[in-house]
Amino acid sequence: MKENAVMEKLKEFFRSSPDLQLRAFSSIFIVLAVIGGIVLGGHIWSAIVILIAMLSLWEFYKLQSAKLSTSPALIMVSGLFILLGTAFGLMSIATILCSISAIAFIALFLEVLKRQVSGESNALVTMGATVAGIAYVVLPWSFMILIRSRELGAMFLITLFFCTWSCDVAAYFVGSHLGRNLLCSQVSPHKTWEGFLGGAAASFMCGGLLALLLLMGLLCGIAGQLGDLGESVLKREAGVKDTGSIIPGHGGLLDRFDSILVNGTLAFVIFELVG
Repeated sequence: MKENAVMEKLKEFFRSSPDLQLRAFSSIFIVLAVIGGIVLGGHIWSAIVILIAMLSLWEFYKLQSAKLSTSPALIMVSGLFILLGTAFGLMSIATILCSISAIAFIALFLEVLKRQVSGESNALVTMGATVAGIAYVVLPWSFMILIRSRELGAMFLITLFFCTWSCDVAAYFVGSHLGRNLLCSQVSPHKTWEGFLGGAAASFMCGGLLALLLLMGLLCGIAGQLGDLGESVLKREAGVKDTGSIIPGHGGLLDRFDSILVNGTLAFVIFELVG
């Protein structure tokens, strides 16, 4: 009887929140795709990463274009070059960093030619926008390709994603039902300190349950939410609610994976230190 009562309450809750139901179905698809890709590894994981990263990079470019006048060609080609090089084992962390430096100089020299031909240039904006997109979107996903290629990398990535997702879910529900004190009202008006602490606690416990990686669970619970706030700042400055509409109920890929970008970088640092 108690189980039936619980199920009825859950059904009533989802019926009263159609947006939440849509988010739940989209989330299930994302979880299956990501975890399946991690388990299978190899080029399947690389293909999933490249698809997510390139679509996210395009969304990031669209955010930039609300404030800056830049061409998408260089940033998209550069991102694909680094991701493919990493996927096929042609790039280490050192060569990736060297590539970013080379890309910055390519952007600069293209602006030199542009000014010579047209008398106008936009070097500061173009260099900054290109490097920012690579650093913010491409590097974290490249790190996750590198992590998966190493021993115990699959378990490490599964822990990373589940810690991040548990943080997001707990922060949402705790903030929605218990939230009273606003966390950062000028950036994200609905986030609360209660939700922030609930998310951090959930990530910490998830890290312990999955792989005894308590430190990573706690750091992901904090850093991931800071990454979420960081993406909110970008959207506020661009004057948009979501970065896209590719995921029903969630918005764009950057909206769904904003915490993963920060946590993926953090996980790579931890993985390198403990490895």
